[in-house]
Amino acid sequence: MPLHHAVLALLTRRPNHGYELKARFEEAVGPQWGGLNIGHLYQILERLVRDGYVSRSQVTQTDRPDKNLYTLTEAGEAELRSWATTAWVRVGGFRDELFLKLLGAVALGPQALTTLIDSQRQTYLSELAGLAQQRRAHADEPLVAVLIDAAIAHTKADLGLLDSAAQHLVPLATAQSAQAPERSPAQVQGDADETGGHGGTRGDRTESA
Repeated sequence: MPLHHAVLALLTRRPNHGYELKARFEEAVGPQWGGLNIGHLYQILERLVRDGYVSRSQVTQTDRPDKNLYTLTEAGEAELRSWATTAWVRVGGFRDELFLKLLGAVALGPQALTTLIDSQRQTYLSELAGLAQQRRAHADEPLVAVLIDAAIAHTKADLGLLDSAAQHLVPLATAQSAQAPERSPAQVQGDADETGGHGGTRGDRTESA
């Protein structure tokens, strides 16, 4: 995630120290993004200082330890402007654990696939209900509201994906299940005996060693 540039954006208003930046970030993006780890934030700030995008100065405090104050440089503002005005392009493919679950469910057969789809549908519907509550709670915070709207749109698209999965994958799972060779009880027992035999061999070797 381009958190480096988000930190630059927060510094456009005024210099800040680390905990102020953490609080401002979490307030700006709202609950959908999640909290910002302070250790990770300081790593980001170190890199921004090293790259010349941010300068660091020390502020003396009489009643508490000195603190570092971070200020956006001209180079940092130019970097932020270049990043913030350029279209985002997906570079890592589209990965979602749901697709791997669908792969596993198809392999297990149509009943497993239907169970997964029904369960996932209920999960998405619950997420939508929670997002609707968040949207009402943050209606007067434009940036947070936009992020929640994006989460709502994404979840609705995921619901549509489940319809597509049911349409295309249930027949596939049914066909694969019908084509799978049946295993006789003797084959299953044979596999168990073979596994047990190998385990005994390894145990004998361990004892002899």
